[in-house]
Amino acid sequence: MRRDNLHLTLVFLGAVAREKIPQLEAVAGHQNGAGFGLEFGATGYWRHNRIVWAAPHATPEPMRGLVSGLEQALERAGFDFDRRSYVPHITLIRDTRAPAVLPPLAFDWPVRDFALVESARDERSMVYRVIAQWPLAARPGAAGS
Repeated sequence: MRRDNLHLTLVFLGAVAREKIPQLEAVAGHQNGAGFGLEFGATGYWRHNRIVWAAPHATPEPMRGLVSGLEQALERAGFDFDRRSYVPHITLIRDTRAPAVLPPLAFDWPVRDFALVESARDERSMVYRVIAQWPLAARPGAAGS
């Protein structure tokens, strides 16, 4: 995965008609929440879609609240979205065989905003483009707050 494509999905919408994007931006723009930190330390492989992933040890409550708030607002606005149980992860490698060994990967990721991101396929890979972005409130005692 290219560095500029790394992301963590909060709610997966799939295809959305262009004329619905302003409504989608309005729904997301009304979300309130505090920033949070993610402590990554788990790696794994999903055989069904051939993805190597990294995941945080836990899902912080502010993140759960943001995901839940987005899902509720999207449902009220009539948007379809993936309703599977939320499993936060970052895709590291796509379309690969199961690795013999997955090395430990530990890092912290401060989350200070969230974005509406469009995915598209170019001639070689997926490309992600930020359509709109919204800040999260600073956490008390967080660096830079």
